[in-house]
Amino acid sequence: MRRFAMLCLVGASGLMAQDVPQYYHSEVSGDPPYLSEPGWRAMLNGRDLSGWHAAPGRPNEWFTTASVRYRRVFGPARFDARPGSGDRIVNGPKGVTAHLISNEKFGDHELYLEFMLVKASNSGIYLQGLYEVQIFDSYGFHGQLTVGDCGGIYEQPDGTGGSPPMHNAARPPGDWQSLHIWFRAPRFDASGRKTANARILRVILNDTLVQENVELPGATRGGLDTGEAPVNPVLIQGDHGLIALRNIYVRAFGAGR
Repeated sequence: MRRFAMLCLVGASGLMAQDVPQYYHSEVSGDPPYLSEPGWRAMLNGRDLSGWHAAPGRPNEWFTTASVRYRRVFGPARFDARPGSGDRIVNGPKGVTAHLISNEKFGDHELYLEFMLVKASNSGIYLQGLYEVQIFDSYGFHGQLTVGDCGGIYEQPDGTGGSPPMHNAARPPGDWQSLHIWFRAPRFDASGRKTANARILRVILNDTLVQENVELPGATRGGLDTGEAPVNPVLIQGDHGLIALRNIYVRAFGAGR
Protein backbone atom coordinates (compact mmCIF):
# COMPACT_ATOMS: atom_id res chain seq x y z
CA MET A 1 0.00 0.00 0.00
CA ARG A 2 1.02 3.63 -0.22
CA ARG A 3 1.79 5.87 2.71
CA PHE A 4 -0.98 8.44 3.30
CA ALA A 5 -3.42 6.08 1.60
CA MET A 6 -6.51 8.14 2.39
CA LEU A 7 -6.75 11.51 0.70
CA CYS A 8 -10.19 12.64 1.77
CA LEU A 9 -10.20 12.87 5.58
CA VAL A 10 -10.14 16.10 7.54
CA GLY A 11 -6.73 17.63 8.03
CA ALA A 12 -7.31 21.28 7.47
CA SER A 13 -6.99 22.60 11.02
CA GLY A 14 -4.24 25.14 11.58
CA LEU A 15 -2.68 22.92 14.23
CA MET A 16 -2.32 19.97 11.94
CA ALA A 17 -1.25 21.99 8.93
CA GLN A 18 1.77 23.14 10.95
CA ASP A 19 2.77 19.75 12.28
CA VAL A 20 2.02 17.01 9.77
CA PRO A 21 2.55 16.86 6.00
CA GLN A 22 -0.40 17.45 3.71
CA TYR A 23 -1.70 14.21 2.20
CA TYR A 24 -1.68 14.87 -1.50
CA HIS A 25 1.71 16.51 -1.88
CA SER A 26 3.47 14.22 0.61
CA GLU A 27 2.10 10.86 -0.53
CA VAL A 28 5.01 8.43 -0.81
CA SER A 29 5.87 4.76 -0.50
CA GLY A 30 9.06 2.74 -0.43
CA ASP A 31 11.90 3.17 2.03
CA PRO A 32 11.37 4.58 5.55
CA PRO A 33 11.58 8.35 6.07
CA TYR A 34 14.78 8.40 8.13
CA LEU A 35 16.80 7.29 5.09
CA SER A 36 16.03 10.39 3.03
CA GLU A 37 14.61 13.07 5.34
CA PRO A 38 16.83 15.22 7.58
CA GLY A 39 16.48 15.50 11.33
CA TRP A 40 15.94 11.86 12.26
CA ARG A 41 18.01 10.35 15.09
CA ALA A 42 18.42 6.67 15.91
CA MET A 43 17.25 5.54 19.35
CA LEU A 44 19.14 2.22 19.09
CA ASN A 45 22.92 2.18 18.72
CA GLY A 46 23.15 -1.17 16.92
CA ARG A 47 25.09 -2.85 19.74
CA ASP A 48 23.37 -2.75 23.13
CA LEU A 49 20.58 -1.09 25.10
CA SER A 50 22.47 2.06 26.03
CA GLY A 51 20.01 4.95 26.17
CA TRP A 52 17.24 2.80 27.63
CA HIS A 53 16.36 1.48 31.08
CA ALA A 54 13.80 -0.92 32.51
CA ALA A 55 10.80 0.16 34.56
CA PRO A 56 10.98 -1.09 38.14
CA GLY A 57 8.90 -3.97 39.44
CA ARG A 58 9.90 -6.81 37.09
CA PRO A 59 13.17 -8.46 36.06
CA ASN A 60 14.64 -6.91 32.92
CA GLU A 61 14.94 -9.55 30.18
CA TRP A 62 15.21 -7.24 27.15
CA PHE A 63 18.17 -8.05 24.94
CA THR A 64 19.75 -7.01 21.66
CA THR A 65 20.28 -9.47 18.85
CA ALA A 66 21.63 -9.59 15.30
CA SER A 67 18.69 -11.60 13.92
CA VAL A 68 15.06 -12.44 14.69
CA ARG A 69 13.32 -15.33 12.95
CA TYR A 70 9.82 -16.76 13.28
CA ARG A 71 8.50 -20.28 12.62
CA ARG A 72 4.79 -20.18 11.73
CA VAL A 73 4.22 -23.95 11.93
CA PHE A 74 6.72 -25.22 14.50
CA GLY A 75 7.06 -22.18 16.76
CA PRO A 76 4.17 -19.72 16.36
CA ALA A 77 4.43 -18.45 19.95
CA ARG A 78 8.16 -17.71 20.04
CA PHE A 79 11.07 -16.10 18.21
CA ASP A 80 14.37 -17.64 17.26
CA ALA A 81 16.74 -14.96 18.56
CA ARG A 82 19.99 -15.14 20.51
CA PRO A 83 21.16 -12.39 22.87
CA GLY A 84 24.23 -10.56 21.64
CA SER A 85 25.40 -7.39 19.98
CA GLY A 86 22.89 -6.31 17.33
CA ASP A 87 20.46 -3.74 16.00
CA ARG A 88 17.25 -5.53 17.01
CA ILE A 89 15.73 -5.77 20.49
CA VAL A 90 13.45 -8.46 21.96
CA ASN A 91 11.55 -8.48 25.26
CA GLY A 92 13.03 -11.69 26.61
CA PRO A 93 12.34 -15.34 25.82
CA LYS A 94 8.66 -15.23 26.78
CA GLY A 95 7.61 -11.60 26.42
CA VAL A 96 6.81 -11.14 30.10
CA THR A 97 9.28 -8.57 31.35
CA ALA A 98 9.66 -4.97 32.42
CA HIS A 99 8.63 -2.09 30.21
CA LEU A 100 11.53 -0.43 28.41
CA ILE A 101 11.90 3.34 28.82
CA SER A 102 14.07 5.78 26.91
CA ASN A 103 16.52 7.84 28.95
CA GLU A 104 15.80 10.84 26.74
CA LYS A 105 12.57 12.79 27.08
CA PHE A 106 10.60 14.32 24.21
CA GLY A 107 8.00 16.98 23.56
CA ASP A 108 6.46 17.36 20.09
CA HIS A 109 7.99 14.68 17.89
CA GLU A 110 7.67 12.10 15.15
CA LEU A 111 8.46 8.50 15.98
CA TYR A 112 9.17 5.79 13.42
CA LEU A 113 9.82 2.15 14.26
CA GLU A 114 9.52 -1.36 12.90
CA PHE A 115 8.20 -4.29 14.92
CA MET A 116 7.51 -8.01 14.63
CA LEU A 117 5.01 -10.06 16.66
CA VAL A 118 4.42 -13.72 17.34
CA LYS A 119 0.91 -15.15 17.00
CA ALA A 120 -1.66 -13.51 19.32
CA SER A 121 0.92 -11.16 20.85
CA ASN A 122 0.22 -7.76 22.35
CA SER A 123 2.38 -4.73 23.07
CA GLY A 124 2.24 -0.95 22.76
CA ILE A 125 4.17 2.26 22.32
CA TYR A 126 3.53 4.85 25.01
CA LEU A 127 4.28 8.35 23.77
CA GLN A 128 5.74 10.34 26.66
CA GLY A 129 5.28 7.13 28.64
CA LEU A 130 1.57 7.95 28.98
CA TYR A 131 -0.39 7.72 25.71
CA GLU A 132 -0.51 4.26 24.13
CA VAL A 133 -0.62 3.37 20.47
CA GLN A 134 -1.61 -0.28 20.56
CA ILE A 135 0.44 -3.04 18.93
CA PHE A 136 -1.52 -6.28 18.59
CA ASP A 137 -1.78 -9.31 16.32
CA SER A 138 -4.92 -8.16 14.50
CA TYR A 139 -4.00 -9.87 11.24
CA GLY A 140 -6.94 -11.56 9.49
CA PHE A 141 -9.63 -10.08 11.73
CA HIS A 142 -12.63 -8.86 9.70
CA GLY A 143 -14.99 -7.64 12.42
CA GLN A 144 -15.45 -4.22 14.00
CA LEU A 145 -12.13 -2.86 15.19
CA THR A 146 -11.62 -1.72 18.79
CA VAL A 147 -9.15 0.39 20.73
CA GLY A 148 -7.23 -2.84 21.42
CA ASP A 149 -6.50 -3.58 17.77
CA CYS A 150 -3.21 -2.77 16.09
CA GLY A 151 -2.90 0.97 15.54
CA GLY A 152 -5.61 1.78 18.09
CA ILE A 153 -5.21 4.50 20.70
CA TYR A 154 -5.94 2.78 23.97
CA GLU A 155 -8.69 3.67 26.45
CA GLN A 156 -8.52 5.86 29.55
CA PRO A 157 -8.06 4.22 32.98
CA ASP A 158 -11.82 4.33 33.58
CA GLY A 159 -12.48 2.32 30.40
CA THR A 160 -13.76 5.24 28.35
CA GLY A 161 -12.27 7.03 25.35
CA GLY A 162 -9.65 5.70 23.03
CA SER A 163 -9.79 5.50 19.25
CA PRO A 164 -10.04 2.30 17.16
CA PRO A 165 -7.89 2.22 14.03
CA MET A 166 -9.64 3.30 10.83
CA HIS A 167 -8.45 0.16 9.03
CA ASN A 168 -6.96 -3.20 9.87
CA ALA A 169 -3.51 -2.73 8.36
CA ALA A 170 -1.84 -5.47 10.42
CA ARG A 171 0.51 -7.92 8.73
CA PRO A 172 0.97 -11.58 9.69
CA PRO A 173 2.99 -12.67 12.71
CA GLY A 174 6.63 -12.99 11.71
CA ASP A 175 6.48 -10.07 9.24
CA TRP A 176 8.26 -6.82 9.99
CA GLN A 177 5.72 -4.01 10.29
CA SER A 178 6.17 -0.23 10.39
CA LEU A 179 4.64 2.44 12.62
CA HIS A 180 4.99 6.18 12.04
CA ILE A 181 3.48 8.53 14.63
CA TRP A 182 3.17 12.32 14.84
CA PHE A 183 2.64 13.49 18.43
CA ARG A 184 1.90 16.90 19.96
CA ALA A 185 2.65 17.19 23.68
CA PRO A 186 0.26 18.82 26.16
CA ARG A 187 0.68 22.55 26.76
CA PHE A 188 1.14 24.24 30.15
CA ASP A 189 1.21 27.85 31.31
CA ALA A 190 3.86 29.40 33.56
CA SER A 191 2.09 28.15 36.68
CA GLY A 192 2.06 24.54 35.43
CA ARG A 193 -1.66 24.50 34.61
CA LYS A 194 -2.48 22.47 31.52
CA THR A 195 -3.84 24.69 28.76
CA ALA A 196 -4.14 22.14 25.92
CA ASN A 197 -4.42 18.36 25.82
CA ALA A 198 -1.91 16.13 24.08
CA ARG A 199 -2.80 15.00 20.56
CA ILE A 200 -1.81 12.12 18.37
CA LEU A 201 -1.90 13.97 15.08
CA ARG A 202 -1.43 11.01 12.78
CA VAL A 203 -0.56 7.31 12.84
CA ILE A 204 0.56 5.42 9.74
CA LEU A 205 0.65 1.64 10.17
CA ASN A 206 2.27 -0.28 7.32
CA ASP A 207 1.83 2.70 4.97
CA THR A 208 -1.89 2.97 5.83
CA LEU A 209 -3.48 5.86 7.70
CA VAL A 210 -5.12 4.52 10.88
CA GLN A 211 -5.42 7.59 13.16
CA GLU A 212 -5.90 11.30 12.55
CA ASN A 213 -5.92 14.20 15.02
CA VAL A 214 -7.01 12.40 18.19
CA GLU A 215 -7.17 14.53 21.33
CA LEU A 216 -6.03 12.85 24.55
CA PRO A 217 -7.75 14.24 27.67
CA GLY A 218 -5.31 12.34 29.87
CA ALA A 219 -3.02 9.35 30.07
CA THR A 220 -4.25 6.03 28.70
CA ARG A 221 -4.32 2.89 30.79
CA GLY A 222 -1.10 1.13 31.78
CA GLY A 223 1.54 3.83 31.34
CA LEU A 224 3.94 5.49 33.73
CA ASP A 225 2.77 6.89 37.07
CA THR A 226 4.37 10.24 36.27
CA GLY A 227 2.03 13.08 35.45
CA GLU A 228 1.56 14.82 32.15
CA ALA A 229 4.40 17.20 31.33
CA PRO A 230 5.91 19.13 28.41
CA VAL A 231 8.52 16.38 27.96
CA ASN A 232 8.56 12.70 28.96
CA PRO A 233 10.20 9.49 27.70
CA VAL A 234 9.07 6.87 25.21
CA LEU A 235 7.95 3.57 26.76
CA ILE A 236 7.72 0.17 25.04
CA GLN A 237 5.36 -2.29 26.73
CA GLY A 238 7.20 -5.45 27.72
CA ASP A 239 4.83 -7.64 29.72
CA HIS A 240 1.93 -8.58 27.39
CA GLY A 241 3.63 -10.79 24.80
CA LEU A 242 6.66 -11.18 22.58
CA ILE A 243 7.73 -8.28 20.39
CA ALA A 244 10.90 -7.55 18.43
CA LEU A 245 11.79 -4.03 17.30
CA ARG A 246 14.35 -2.42 15.01
CA ASN A 247 14.98 0.94 13.32
CA ILE A 248 13.57 3.14 16.08
CA TYR A 249 14.02 6.75 15.00
CA VAL A 250 12.79 10.09 16.36
CA ARG A 251 12.82 13.70 15.22
CA ALA A 252 11.43 16.93 16.59
CA PHE A 253 8.71 18.70 14.65
CA GLY A 254 10.06 21.07 12.05
CA ALA A 255 13.45 19.36 11.76
CA GLY A 256 14.58 19.48 8.15
CA ARG A 257 11.51 21.42 6.98
